[in-house]
Amino acid sequence: MAAAASGVAPVRARFLTSKEQFHAYLRARGEPSGGGEEEEEEEEKVKEEEEVGSCQSEPPAKRVKSEDLGQDGESREDVGAAEKEPAERKRARGQNKSRPCMKPKHYEQSRLCPSVTQGCVEKCYFGPRCRFLHDIGEYMATKPADLGRSCVLFETFGKCIYGITCRFAQAHLGDGYQNIVNTDLAKQWEGKSLVRNNLSKELQHQLRKRKFSFRKADEYLRGLGKPHGDGGKGGKATERSTEEQEVSNCTTAQEGLGDGPECPALPEQGEDPKPDALQSPTAGEEASSMKTVGPLTDEDVIKLRSCEKKKLEIQGKLYLAPLTTCGNLPFRRICKRFGADVTCGEMAVCTNLLQGQSSEWALLKRHHTEDIFGVQLEGAFPDTMTKCAELLNQTIEVDFVDINVGCPIDLVYKKGGGCALMTRSNKFEQIVRGMNSLHGRSREQRYTRGADWDYIAECAKIASPMPLFGNGDILSYEDADRAMQMGVSGIMIARGALIKPWLFTEIKEQRHWDISSSERFDILKDFTNYGLEHWGSDTQGVEKTRKFLLEWLSFLCRYIPVGLLEHLPQKINERPPYYVGRDYLETLMASQNVDDWIRISELLLGAVPTNFTFLPKHKANSYR
Repeated sequence: MAAAASGVAPVRARFLTSKEQFHAYLRARGEPSGGGEEEEEEEEKVKEEEEVGSCQSEPPAKRVKSEDLGQDGESREDVGAAEKEPAERKRARGQNKSRPCMKPKHYEQSRLCPSVTQGCVEKCYFGPRCRFLHDIGEYMATKPADLGRSCVLFETFGKCIYGITCRFAQAHLGDGYQNIVNTDLAKQWEGKSLVRNNLSKELQHQLRKRKFSFRKADEYLRGLGKPHGDGGKGGKATERSTEEQEVSNCTTAQEGLGDGPECPALPEQGEDPKPDALQSPTAGEEASSMKTVGPLTDEDVIKLRSCEKKKLEIQGKLYLAPLTTCGNLPFRRICKRFGADVTCGEMAVCTNLLQGQSSEWALLKRHHTEDIFGVQLEGAFPDTMTKCAELLNQTIEVDFVDINVGCPIDLVYKKGGGCALMTRSNKFEQIVRGMNSLHGRSREQRYTRGADWDYIAECAKIASPMPLFGNGDILSYEDADRAMQMGVSGIMIARGALIKPWLFTEIKEQRHWDISSSERFDILKDFTNYGLEHWGSDTQGVEKTRKFLLEWLSFLCRYIPVGLLEHLPQKINERPPYYVGRDYLETLMASQNVDDWIRISELLLGAVPTNFTFLPKHKANSYR
């Protein structure tokens, strides 16, 4: 049997097929091709679509021909500038910045006023300037057909707050379009908070009018010699960060940022820490002036910092990494169900949070099943990050804050944030001293080369006794086991969770799960239900759920079923070849064509609206 080409996943020969045959199989809905002229016509259709280059066509393959590689396997573009590849063959990477932007609310031209939906027409929130419909008959004349006979909100909570606008309204509408309520079921949920960390109107008003008090942050910034009212604009902070200032003014790293893995874990009481690095001369002076009664204890002498008052026990736990776009609340619920111990919200930009932007605060929402939860902040300056830390410490329920020092996206990097902080040591130290996250992959690598676990192991030794979590290229329990042998405190899983969220179960049970296509489809059903619960069951909520489902499907299609592999495990940087699965659904889920992702979404959420378009946010796929 011929060996698989380098960089291509080893799928068994009897499942392999050509690109033309793969798409012909899907178009025939799983029926064997008739052969002859019909097969030739299908092949020609595929070639024509490739030439057209539609925005809904398959993402560009990222292959490097053997003649373009040096003897060491590296691309010639790394060898010298004179031998760079032509522009048209440049590997796709980063974001699809020019993709069509169609917001979910644009799919509904005539929207019903919320006051009508909630049964208080006489108290319209917008008054005479309201641009929404108030006539139910007029609205029903243009409302799209319902998508199903059961509403997940009504079945779960006994009431659907979207009422007549729900796309599954036939499940809970009575005579005269009255919204039916299951009183017994609704009472079970009374007073229960399912999602926390919502932005109140009062807090939003304070932030927009700059009336929120940042007392502790201002004290810290005065210690740095930085004007505390500039909000990160204008003027440079004095580039000094003495250890006395950093420890005595630990608002950002300790009080503001909470008790997370990114907060230094100091030695236990009685141990001898590195004296010049972790102790403050002012702490001893303050402690000596304290009056004590009875035997002298460590608590009498040592002033505890906030991160020592509550220690976060996450050693050896599985940490779902913060994932932009795909790491939303419904997806995190899926991962929690499969065994993720620690979850973290999507990257939130600190300046947007300080301005009270609703869309940014939505990234901080926490489901009640997320028992250990953190948020990730992106920022480039001590003043904005410190203020944001104090803001979150006072207003939301969060166990830790993860500071982003690894994002390679240009929009973040060029502002000095993300992985740019790794080269701005003074700023980085001012943001949080002694931070124990280092990063095992360079910005230039993106995701096309393996993470440097030897470097991560070296960092874990240097960081001890501070906990350090390792992250990179984990797609199987073998990968996770090897990572833990490097001396890290735990592992963080990112792309692996997007490709197969049941990875957490595989790691905990130490097995390969040959999950069936129907089981995988049930996972997608749960995601759509969680999405409708989170974003809403009206047209806007349905299309928002569809959008995030399609983003996730751009990763899920990279999974290769265990039963199809020549040998285990699948590697994260190996490109899946074209193959026909054990049934039609398994083959459909393997497609990297946007049209097929849309077809899967229609099986769950009904037909897409007219003029619907979609292109994934990220075009980098980690294959060489």
